[in-house]
Amino acid sequence: MTPYPFSAVVGLDDLRLALLLTAVSPAVGGVLVRGEKGTAKSTVVRALAALLPEVDVVRGCRFACDPAAPDPGCPDGPHEAGAPRGHRPATLVELPVGATEDRVVGTLDIQRALADGVKAYEPGLLAAAHRGALYVDEVNLLPDHLVDLLLDAAAMGRAHVERDGVSVKHAARFLLVGTMNPEEGEPRPQLVDRFGLVVTVAAPRDAGQRAEVVRRRLAYEADPDGFAARFTADESALAARIVAARTAVPSVALPDAELDRIARVCLAYGVDGMRADIVVARCAVALAAWHGRNRVTAGDVRDAARLALPHRRRKDPLDPPGTDEQRLEEALEQAGADDDPGDPPPPPEPDGGPDNGGPDNGGSEGGGPDGGGPDNGGPGRGPEGGGPGGGPDADLEHIVDNADDGAAPDGGTEPRRAPESGSLAQAGAAYRPRTLRIGARGEGGHAGRRSPAFARRGRVVGSRVPQGKLAGAPHLPATLRAALHRGGFAAATRQPGGVRGLGPHRAAAGVRPCDLRESVHVGREANLVLFVVDASGSMAARKRMTVVKTAVLSLLRDAYHRRDRIGMITFRGSGAEQVLPPTSSHEVGVLRLASLRTGGRTPLAAGLRTAAATIATERRRDPRRRPLLVVVTDGRATSGGDPVRLAPALAGVATVVVDCESGPVRLGLARRLAAALNADVMPLEALAASGFSRSAA
Repeated sequence: MTPYPFSAVVGLDDLRLALLLTAVSPAVGGVLVRGEKGTAKSTVVRALAALLPEVDVVRGCRFACDPAAPDPGCPDGPHEAGAPRGHRPATLVELPVGATEDRVVGTLDIQRALADGVKAYEPGLLAAAHRGALYVDEVNLLPDHLVDLLLDAAAMGRAHVERDGVSVKHAARFLLVGTMNPEEGEPRPQLVDRFGLVVTVAAPRDAGQRAEVVRRRLAYEADPDGFAARFTADESALAARIVAARTAVPSVALPDAELDRIARVCLAYGVDGMRADIVVARCAVALAAWHGRNRVTAGDVRDAARLALPHRRRKDPLDPPGTDEQRLEEALEQAGADDDPGDPPPPPEPDGGPDNGGPDNGGSEGGGPDGGGPDNGGPGRGPEGGGPGGGPDADLEHIVDNADDGAAPDGGTEPRRAPESGSLAQAGAAYRPRTLRIGARGEGGHAGRRSPAFARRGRVVGSRVPQGKLAGAPHLPATLRAALHRGGFAAATRQPGGVRGLGPHRAAAGVRPCDLRESVHVGREANLVLFVVDASGSMAARKRMTVVKTAVLSLLRDAYHRRDRIGMITFRGSGAEQVLPPTSSHEVGVLRLASLRTGGRTPLAAGLRTAAATIATERRRDPRRRPLLVVVTDGRATSGGDPVRLAPALAGVATVVVDCESGPVRLGLARRLAAALNADVMPLEALAASGFSRSAA
């Protein structure tokens, strides 16, 4: 099917400009696109591939070597001068979330190794993406070790494979683009830092722009070829401009004054290391080349900083979203990174360029065939999205103030919620809590850092017969034992020297595919951590709720670092409420905790009943993710029945009861509840100690 034209996308100026700059200068380091669902992230990335210039390749080379300068270390080389050449479009390789490390970097060709007794390398996706583009959708869901491989290869321009007796190095220069929905969880900050540019996109708020998005989408679906033909001239102009800018990049001068300005901006913004300075400099040079200038100006530095710096400031990982922009503006103002009076205005964009404001490309915030429809809200809508759009000094008090008056968390125009009754306590500074784990080994369906589980990576504890295709590297000792047990080497043992005299070809001939065994690894998995928090009036006494909120905030931070999904249920008054459905957005958990009020009776049974229903629903959605229930209460139950009767509904669920009872006289009700739930009990004041582990469930 004909791809959607890049120049036909409505708005998304920052995203289109960032992608074009990375196409002009891949050394910028790639683009990470953050945005809610339905904002044309994937559409724009796929459309960019059509603008990339064709590449000359050595015919038959699996690593797309350039005939004019072939890679001397190419595994398919060395290539002789005058080798047959061919032409092909720049490839767009898509990396699925479920890809394995072998598929990404390549691995030993097991079939040839067993059949021919030779070590043969099978290239991976990094080799396929060389001199093209590599697109990773939902990069925040990709395992950390795979993201490390991608970003290291993108930074060095080479891929190194050292595994399974294979040692291979090959060129891997590509335009790296990742997309993600923040509602599904944030990637590690150190990984985000490795992307050169980060752009946040949102659906348009203007009715005319939204109508234009739908109009173009319907026209494209009705006649893809005819729709694309309308933008042929615009596409050709953009492609030619990319080629011209690529040629001009080496000749663009970066004056010392602008280099000093970059250093001052980065210092004022408080970034770590030197990567930020280098990326801003490269992006500013690419901007100058894109606008047809031979020297970098203060305006280029300002625009480059706004694309390359917002994600690089050291901050609390659970800070509300939107706290970086004001700090960056202050840093730019402090460094004097405003346009110089003598800066020449940028040349007009060709039709369909990122600044085109013509009738066929209006708007500035989102669109394309995947763009939002009339029911698609802005960032942070729904139970899992958003946070306050305050400045860099926004803290819990600021968040609570917004929650009190019912304002939308991101400053939007949602209808205000009526203020809730009850007292409101603020959390203190978070601390490092004890590690809560599920002792029994899980199936390792979700990589993480909390509970032990069988996984693709980790300590090898045994072997097993593969179910279908071999997953990862084979367990060689077990494979050889299986072949010996079958008698695969029986004929070989009759040769002079026995098995010890076998060469590689003869040994390989003794192993059949049915003998293959795969390694069994034990690592760590992520869990669903469901908090059930007592918000009744008894918790408000003696500032107990401040201590409770601090403890839950600390556990939320711990869940973030261990890549867990989280959910939160509170109970007070006449019933329980699921204030946070299970989500990977830990920022939203912080917001819900900050606005939690206390008061009223204690319907503990209702809280446990809601927890049981939530866990049952999540098990149907994702049977492989194990729940860890954390009940924060003093054990009192003044309404709603006896909570002990709810124990059968939570049978088999790993549970920890955090006992919040205080004072010289204690009733021990939380311990009674823990005994009924077969749960571990922990005094609230002991949560900050180390060494606690959930026993086997």
